[in-house]
Amino acid sequence: MSTQPISRRARPAKAPLSRDAIVRTGLEILDRDGLDALTMRRVARELDTGPASLYVYVANRDDLMDAMLDEALGQVRLAWEGTWQEQLQALAAAAVEAMSRHEGLAAVALGQIPTGDNALLVLDRMLALLKQGGLDDTTAAWAVDLLYLHVAAAAAEQSTYNTKGAGEEATVTAADHRYAALPTDRYPMITSLRQALLSPGDRDTWSLNVLINGILHTPAH
Repeated sequence: MSTQPISRRARPAKAPLSRDAIVRTGLEILDRDGLDALTMRRVARELDTGPASLYVYVANRDDLMDAMLDEALGQVRLAWEGTWQEQLQALAAAAVEAMSRHEGLAAVALGQIPTGDNALLVLDRMLALLKQGGLDDTTAAWAVDLLYLHVAAAAAEQSTYNTKGAGEEATVTAADHRYAALPTDRYPMITSLRQALLSPGDRDTWSLNVLINGILHTPAH
C-alpha cells in the first residue's frame, strides 16, 4: 500500500513571526527548561523557523533577554493605596516578584540602564513617588538608580532560591550549621552574633526602609 505524498499547502499555516512571539517563546523555554536551554537556535526551532529569521526582530540573545525582562515587568501594577512610602515599598516588592519569577532575568537588570517600555513605567512611577516625598530633582534621579539596583539584587537572590528549589529556609539552615562549627577564636563576631545574623524577619521591608530613610536625609549635591 503506497503512501500518498502530502502537499506543503496542506500543512497548518505557521503563526506569523514577530518580536512579541519570539519573546513569549523565549520565556516559555526559560520557565520550562532553564537558562542554559535558552538559545537563539532553540527559540527558532520552537517557532519552526531558522535562527537567521530571528535576527530581523532581535539583535542577539542579550537583546532577547532584555526584551524578556521588560515583558516580565509588564506584570507590575503601578497603582497603589497608602502613603508614598507604602506605595514605593509595594512597587518595589512587585518588581522583585516579577523579575525573580524567571531564571536569570534579574541578572540582566543588574547590568543595564532600563530602556524598555515597562521598565521605564516602573522607574517613572518610582520617580513620581520620590518627588511626593519632597526630594529635589537630582536626589530623586540618583535615588531611583539606587532603588532599582536594590530591586534587581533582591530579585536575583530570590531567583537563585527559586532555581535551586531549596528555598531560603534551607539555605539559612545550611549556613547555620556552618556558622555553628566555626572556631570562636578566629571568627569571634560571627559566632557571637550567629543567631542575630540568621534570625527570621521581614528583612526586605527593613532594607528598603533603610534606603528610603537614608535617601531622605542625604540630598545629592
